Amino acid sequence: MATAETYNYKVIRQFSIMTIIWGVIGMLVGVIIAAQLAWPELNVAPYFNFGRLRPLHTNAVIFAFGGSALFATSYYVVQRTCHVRLISDKLAAFTFWGWQAVIVLAVITLPLGITSSKEYAELEWPIDILITLVWVVYAIVFFGTITKRRVSHIYVANWFFGAFILTIAMLHIVNSAALPVSLTKSYSAYAGVQDAMVQWWYGHNAVGFFLTAGFLGMMYYFIPKQAERPVYSYRLSIVHFWALIFTYIWAGPHHLHYTALPDWTQSLGMVMSLILLAPSWGGMINGIMTLSGAWDKLRTDPVLRFLIVSVSFYGMSTFEGPMMAIKTVNALSHYTDWTIGHVHSGALGWVAMVSIGSLYYMIPRLFNQEIYSKKLVEVHFWVATIGVVLYIASMWVSGIMQGLMWRAVNSDGTLTYSFVETVQAMHPFYVIRMLGGILFLTGMVIMAFNVFKTVKGSTPAEARIPEPAMAH
Repeated sequence: MATAETYNYKVIRQFSIMTIIWGVIGMLVGVIIAAQLAWPELNVAPYFNFGRLRPLHTNAVIFAFGGSALFATSYYVVQRTCHVRLISDKLAAFTFWGWQAVIVLAVITLPLGITSSKEYAELEWPIDILITLVWVVYAIVFFGTITKRRVSHIYVANWFFGAFILTIAMLHIVNSAALPVSLTKSYSAYAGVQDAMVQWWYGHNAVGFFLTAGFLGMMYYFIPKQAERPVYSYRLSIVHFWALIFTYIWAGPHHLHYTALPDWTQSLGMVMSLILLAPSWGGMINGIMTLSGAWDKLRTDPVLRFLIVSVSFYGMSTFEGPMMAIKTVNALSHYTDWTIGHVHSGALGWVAMVSIGSLYYMIPRLFNQEIYSKKLVEVHFWVATIGVVLYIASMWVSGIMQGLMWRAVNSDGTLTYSFVETVQAMHPFYVIRMLGGILFLTGMVIMAFNVFKTVKGSTPAEARIPEPAMAH
């Protein structure tokens, strides 16, 4: 009967440790491909060339690192806020092993060139089926746990996690519809511009729900916890939730400006992207203002710093995104490194930083052990922050320069620069980008060492669930 009175921390511990391991691996691959762009002679073998490693990098960072962080935090938050154990230990364990299997299959198939060639959805149909299976079980565990909650209220973080789980299920199934021709090859169920539209409806909402809504669930739980303050405005968090999930789903066409997509669809995507600024900034303000009356904690608490700086990057990325969706801005930015800078201000600055902060909060509680070195957390924060700034600043400069060089024309209408000249001009920025990546990776290695020393020899924690009478 003892198990019924404690939370299921085992699966959270497993996902938390794998988040760090996959983070190191995914970011290492990122540094390698950054070096390959700066020095093309590093493309040494077909399995390890840029074209094969780049989808491996995106999948490892988004789905292995980000995905494991989402599983860990959603399982932690849903139990703690509902005052119940996960509905099924066996199903929760299946989500862990199933998700790791998906990732291992990605690590094997992508370098072999087995790919559907759809951005963020490169994995072939048998792996897609496994993803669907794991995801359905994940939904059963998450929503099943909410249905048996002992607290009448459903805390806002769970709304964000729930929206992320449901929307990703829908996006994955629709975008991955394909006609298999063999075990390793399939063709998309859609053709031409419809395929592009479905792909970017999926692609942008993978950003909007996988990389935003889920991580906002972390923000709404871990910032108030670490700051020991209530969330700044609970009403604003509800408005943030509904406005965000209604608007985000329409923004995908901004990836297809000046293409064969009908003009009205492009314009609709642009307008929805601009509207999206309001809920995004509402959420950012809510996260940062939770520190009202406790600003001094930022001086002494590096974990809180990770969380707050991540929300600042969230605000910056969600200002930049709508701006880049404006057609005239997009005419300059599209296909340039500016887009890469934007993606990484979101992926490194927001997603990775909020995940790292959340893990630093959870790990001492999951393993019943003080963090090995608070000083190393401090070092990690500064190394990571400087890394992100170097990365995105170099890509902004490189991207805007690239766009301006491409569109520069002489008085007689001929192009001022050849394509090779633009590549040459970008080289120093590619080197800076790689250095930024190395710094961020170094931070992850520091974290891995710190967590290893914390966990080694510790006893896994058991946390008792409050009695129903105390649950209100």
